[in-house]
Amino acid sequence: MLTLFYSFPYIESKAKFLPSCRVCDGFLEFNKWLYKCDRCRYYTHVRCATSRKDAFMSYLMYAGPGKTYKNFKDHDYPNLISYPFPNESFNLLMHHFLNKGELPIKGKIDGDMFSHEHPLVLFDTQESLLEKSVSLHDPVKRVQLLCDGCVRPITDFPFYKCSQHSCDFVLHEWCTRLPSEIHDHHNHPEHTLVLMQKAPTDFLGVFWCEICGLRCNGFAYGCWQCKYYVDVNSGFLPDAITHAAHTNHLLQRFKPSTREFRKDCKACFIRTERIGYYCHPCDFFLHNYCALLLPGTIRHRFDKHPLSLRYDPAENHASEYFCEICEDEFDPISHWFYHCSTCASSMHTACAPLKLQCEQSTSSYTNRSIYTYYNVKFGRRYKIQNHQHDVTFVQGINANGKCMVCQQQLQYYMIFKCFGCKYAIHIGCFSESQLDSST
Repeated sequence: MLTLFYSFPYIESKAKFLPSCRVCDGFLEFNKWLYKCDRCRYYTHVRCATSRKDAFMSYLMYAGPGKTYKNFKDHDYPNLISYPFPNESFNLLMHHFLNKGELPIKGKIDGDMFSHEHPLVLFDTQESLLEKSVSLHDPVKRVQLLCDGCVRPITDFPFYKCSQHSCDFVLHEWCTRLPSEIHDHHNHPEHTLVLMQKAPTDFLGVFWCEICGLRCNGFAYGCWQCKYYVDVNSGFLPDAITHAAHTNHLLQRFKPSTREFRKDCKACFIRTERIGYYCHPCDFFLHNYCALLLPGTIRHRFDKHPLSLRYDPAENHASEYFCEICEDEFDPISHWFYHCSTCASSMHTACAPLKLQCEQSTSSYTNRSIYTYYNVKFGRRYKIQNHQHDVTFVQGINANGKCMVCQQQLQYYMIFKCFGCKYAIHIGCFSESQLDSST
């Protein structure tokens, strides 16, 4: 129920992150009567709430699970994917192979298939885990197991792992069946894209994905001629999806053609020219990574209950919204977030990732770059010359201080860190020639 009230004092409006009208998305004047719902932070102009056309058109326009009429027929889209996926165990590549009826196939494969120096061992039962002292990915228990192909958590069977205990190479079962080539890729149709276990960019194989714009050190589909590389998930982006944030309407894959046609993402409100998903009648746009990477529920070690992805403020949430991880206040209208209604606790999507290394970087800064290292697998160790300890590839945190070469801060960057002493250095300040020849 909406209540009539007289305007916002500017100070109060600023404290609520300057909310806009949920119908027309326009500015809420400070000297006008307005309608509000204190239970869910819904504010609207009087003229918009009483419009005879449709009193609540905002449900078609705003990032909330509103009442929209279905604008497509199911039989026209037999393999349509509905997002968000229920939880972190689901994966776009898994869904791709399930639709093709190719899962699961169990058996032992030769590591040479992936230019890996050791055989890969199949793990398909809980007993096989116990025999090899291996654990599935579990952020609550702070156990990380990431696929080297798609760089996604491995939370279920089957999967393959290197037979050598000292090697952390691991693959989802479906990532062993990635096609060796992709022809007529929608974003690079002029050349064939070839599957590469390591992109030929640097000694770590880190590359910028041409689709999502994120850095990645997993498998890539690449064109040598154009130096064009995409991560394997971006190689199979669906043409259309549906999303719970905009129910019943089809979201088509869309790339702004010019800077003038850039769109604000309804999940993070960042404008981009990257490929995303768009509902043209409602002008509703999502980055491809905001649409595809965030599961509907997650588990986090700071809350004993599952946290649900929310697109709007929670009903009857009495207090202001503070992230339980970084403790910053945030606007529940401008950004999606994870919420536990039982505990009334909330978290930035940036502060509640599925991968443990990202938990080291929890501040309002990262909310503007939620997925910076989502496609990077950290933790691999290297031997370097003239240093007595191994160094580990990690994401820098504040406690790491400054780079020993350039003297700039290491926080938020990819770095090499020695856990045996205080040695820490930016990846960009490190030369491949410094690697030990035995690495």
